[in-house]
Order: sequence, then C-alpha cells, then structure tokens
Amino acid sequence: MPNFDIQTMIYILPALLLGLTLHEFAHAWVAHRLGDPTARNLGRLTINPLKHLDPLGTIFLLFFHFGWAKPVPVNPFHFRGDRQRGMLWVSLAGPVTNLLIAVVTVFLWRIMMPQGEAIQRILYLIISINIVLAVFNIIPVPPLDGSKILAGLLPRRYSHIVYNLEKYGFVILILMMVFGVIGAVLMPIVGFIETLLFRIAGF
Repeated sequence: MPNFDIQTMIYILPALLLGLTLHEFAHAWVAHRLGDPTARNLGRLTINPLKHLDPLGTIFLLFFHFGWAKPVPVNPFHFRGDRQRGMLWVSLAGPVTNLLIAVVTVFLWRIMMPQGEAIQRILYLIISINIVLAVFNIIPVPPLDGSKILAGLLPRRYSHIVYNLEKYGFVILILMMVFGVIGAVLMPIVGFIETLLFRIAGF
C-alpha cells in the first residue's frame, strides 16, 4: 500500500529534488561538454527541478518508492570522438553525481553537527536516497544508466545486444521488483556503502 504520511514525504522531498535534479543535470552537462547541444537547446542544462521532474514519476516516488525523472535527451552523433565511449561517460555522470551528493552530505553533517531531529533526518535521507539512486541506476537493464555503461564497456560488436533489450527493459525491471530480485541485490550494496561512508566520516 502507498505511504500517505505527509511528514515523511516532507522529509523525503529535499532528497528527491536534489538527487533527481542533479542526476539529470549531470547527464546534460557531460553531453554538452562532449559536443551535444540537444539538452542545452531543450532547456535541460539547468539545476531548476521543474525542468527535470516528471510529475507522474515524482508522485510514484513519493507514494510507492519507485519512480523516475524526465530522461535527458542525448544525441551521440554530435559527440566529439568515440560515440560509444561518450554515452558511457554521459550515463555514468548521473550515478556518480548521486554518490558525490551522499559523500558531501555525510561530511557536511560531520563538520556542522546540526542539532534537531528534523534536520538530521533530512540529511540522512539525502544520503540514503542518493545512494539508492546511484546503485539502482547502475543496474544494467534498459532504460537505466547501467545498460549504457555496460554497452560502453563491451566490445563494439557486442554493444548492440544491450540496446536491443530496450523494448523489454521496463518489463524486466517490473519482474525483477515483483520477484524481489532488485531488493535482494540492491539493499545490501546500499547498506554497505552507507555504513562505509559514515565510518569514513567518523560517526
């Protein structure tokens, strides 16, 4: 059943806004740096959340803890150099940004040591949700970033296999969630990274 706890959603919202917006901005920025003007021309080279959030995807995230943002359009034919490698860097930018948000937030929390349960809960959710976004998005199933990262790492003669799965990707993800595969694989990795960050920060 969906969670309609308003207080919980208020705590979660900053983490979602920050994580989803900077994730998509990172894709747009790297694509732009590689020579593709598509995202910039469509107004996606911005940290304005309204340009990146998908209304339905955001509602699903808040209530069902599964959702999406508007994918940043990328045209690899504009890239300077190797297009396959360029898509790898564009795709990697999103999850890496989420991980950096988590790292920076942990150390800011450690330095500032803010008082108050509400602030600490918001900071913890920023860390936790961004780790989840980073790990979830590197799953090598289309349309997630991990599929394009995998395609960029594979020899060129095999990369088309990953792209051919795109028409089945959403169905595969749903089946993985229904049968608990994502949770079984995802949560231990998220827990490990979270614990590691807090230990490194000295908590």
